[in-house]
Amino acid sequence: LQVFGFHLATVDLRQSSDQHEAVIAELLQVAKLEPDYRALAEPARCALLLRLLDDARPLRVVVGSQAQPYSALAQSELAIFETAALMRRRYGPEALRHCIISHTETVSDLLEALLLLKETGLMRGTLDSGAVTDLIVSPLFETIADLRQAEPIMRGYYALPGIARMVRASGAEQDVMLGYSDSNKDGGAFTSNWELYRAEIALVELFAELRTSHGIALRLFHGRGGTVGRGGGPSYQAILAQPPGTVNGQIRLTEQGEVIGSKYANPEIGRRNLETLVAATLEATLLQPTQSAPPAFLDAAAQISAASMAAYRKLVYETPGFDTWFHAATPIREITELNIGSRPPARGQAAGALPAIADLRAIPWGFSWGQCRIGLPGWFGFGAAIDHYLGAADAPARTRRLALLRRMHRQWPFFTTLLSNVDMVLAKSDLGIAARYAGLVEDKKLGRRVFAAIRAEWQRTDAALALITGEPGRLATNPSLARSIEHRFPYLDPLNHLHVELMRRHRARRTDDPGNERVRRGIHISINGLAAGLRNTG
Repeated sequence: LQVFGFHLATVDLRQSSDQHEAVIAELLQVAKLEPDYRALAEPARCALLLRLLDDARPLRVVVGSQAQPYSALAQSELAIFETAALMRRRYGPEALRHCIISHTETVSDLLEALLLLKETGLMRGTLDSGAVTDLIVSPLFETIADLRQAEPIMRGYYALPGIARMVRASGAEQDVMLGYSDSNKDGGAFTSNWELYRAEIALVELFAELRTSHGIALRLFHGRGGTVGRGGGPSYQAILAQPPGTVNGQIRLTEQGEVIGSKYANPEIGRRNLETLVAATLEATLLQPTQSAPPAFLDAAAQISAASMAAYRKLVYETPGFDTWFHAATPIREITELNIGSRPPARGQAAGALPAIADLRAIPWGFSWGQCRIGLPGWFGFGAAIDHYLGAADAPARTRRLALLRRMHRQWPFFTTLLSNVDMVLAKSDLGIAARYAGLVEDKKLGRRVFAAIRAEWQRTDAALALITGEPGRLATNPSLARSIEHRFPYLDPLNHLHVELMRRHRARRTDDPGNERVRRGIHISINGLAAGLRNTG
């Protein structure tokens, strides 16, 4: 606050759509307008919400001296919106500009947020009569399925009566946030990047129409994390790899976790990173090609994505015992004990139970794979996909397909950057060390079977990179990073071995062993040391 005040660094609201839904359901029930909002089908929800957005009356029931009729959740959520209104009055309209809806899956998710804004004075007027909203209602599309629905949801939202007029009257800006972490955990590295690319293209085409008809501009908000599996990697190349027409002089992205310290703790380094972002934004706007990638490139990427996602999900979600293997062979249990992170490591986790892979949050998921030197979210599925793409053709067609892949690598920034990031993750992995972590799995047959599948895919991915790029070794085009890794990793390797041994001892001890705390502290120190040396951890 001493540096920025509330005029340069703006604050966002962000909440999950299911929480908004719960509050709306309670407001409607108490007001005796709809006894079971959650049971309504999507068209009925939208019709009801639109009717309420056209009604000048508030939903909340005033009970005088009687007990508060609303739950703690409803009171808390409404208080947050009321505090946002107070912030804007006290510090100015730039203090808070966005209301981000996590897990946006339907048009009604957007309307629910709008209704909460109306209820707390952040939206004035009604949709059918000059409505104005103080906050930009920004959907966040996270999973593969959600990314595929991004354009249809936004098209359906703007087709509703009064929405486009309200947005135009409120500044004519629409932010759409794209989630890198959950889409990767859902479908693997290649498919996540490809579906993000497709969603961006579709949204740009939609908002080209809305700019013409209503003057509304799109700003994409990239929810990137530190690891490649969460959208990390060099920012300059990432911006240049954006589809044509998606930058347009502005881009919004997140800087998270240890990335903030490494990029901005030193003033000179911080200035250099900001210059890099500005330069890439200018270049992507003014110098990058405005034509979309050739249809042959897009068709090849779609085929590779389908095969990559199938290989990834076969291992992670369809292999019997994979959950058990993951919880034993990675430090996920120990990571969850660290006092870091703003949210619990898993959604809906029962006390004392190990979370299912589907419930685990993307940050501890990616962090665990980095610690055991596998880095699986950054590459798994690519090698199998390339094998499938090339193997599904006869010899002449295989030669043509390989030539196409090499041309994609030379000419398509999206594909070039993706392969560069896979290259970096493979260079930081070490299957020899990873095998020691796999040895922590008590079921030795399961341990060998899963690790053999990971090793085979690593080798396929390594061979696919060499085949497409023509570079047999890793980081051949990034000698500075190769040199940095060469100097850093001799210090990290012993730390990994120490880490494994401490985890083995900790898991073998009784819970009441007085020496547990010392071993646990050693594990946590080794986790921090590995994170500092590996970087791109989460």
